[in-house]
Amino acid sequence: MSGYITEFEVYLTDHKNLSANTLEAYKRDLRYFGIFIEEQQLGDYLQISQVDAIAYVSYLKKQGKANSTIQRNVASLRTFYSYLHNKGYISHNPTLDIEAPKAERKMPNVLTLIEVEKLIAKPDLRTSIGKRDKAMIELLYATGIRVSELVSLNLSDINTNMGYIRCKNNGKSRVVPLGSLASKAVEVYIKDGRSKIVTEDEEALFVNYYGKRITRQGFWKVVKRYTEALDIRKSITPHTLRHSFALHLIQNGADIKAVQEMLGHSDVSTTQIYLEMSNSKIRNVYEKTHPRA
Repeated sequence: MSGYITEFEVYLTDHKNLSANTLEAYKRDLRYFGIFIEEQQLGDYLQISQVDAIAYVSYLKKQGKANSTIQRNVASLRTFYSYLHNKGYISHNPTLDIEAPKAERKMPNVLTLIEVEKLIAKPDLRTSIGKRDKAMIELLYATGIRVSELVSLNLSDINTNMGYIRCKNNGKSRVVPLGSLASKAVEVYIKDGRSKIVTEDEEALFVNYYGKRITRQGFWKVVKRYTEALDIRKSITPHTLRHSFALHLIQNGADIKAVQEMLGHSDVSTTQIYLEMSNSKIRNVYEKTHPRA
């Protein structure tokens, strides 16, 4: 049996230009399948039927393998058996119609409304940096823009009188509404904070201690410092406020297409996860509180 795998490995190396890690994953998946063949006394790789392939998927599930791992195993087998079929070693590919389980969709961490309000209230407004931090947090939660878009904003991209910002991402731009509280925080920062930090011409809206454009990492450190000070025991990423913005909108009845547009998602299926999170929370509340749930 190992001869077919060796030949397949040579093919992958010579024709597919795969990374060393990907090649090793193929080898590992095929070796594991070989163990299954021997345990079930199925003969060799060339004698495998569609029923055997389906049984292997069930075998992986019983072994407690993650759905993503099973997906990768099925993909490896499909590629392997496609090669064997193209070479004429087998008359048909037994894995073509095999369905792997869908990968688990990991729900993002979000902050509660109370946690968001505490985070917004934490910066010390007696300092220029405190005014900046409050403005960044307010703006990000008010608009749901990406952190990369936040740190890329220039002074010319924001209009607090009209209540909007212009975001640019991957060559595309969109206009996002800006609420009154965020507009006020930004105005205070520009007038009484930013002007005391910037010492030369700088177009960036949000700047660091040295008056230069703040980075994603810089913003992440800001949020991390405040969440630790507030003892918010969640895994916080630069995207957490964006996720919180979207979920809170959905929970308060916002149309998913409108949320998709504000987030700048090209596909509504990406936005769908917030609807799933909202429905899940509603279901949990129902099951915990309804007397006949």
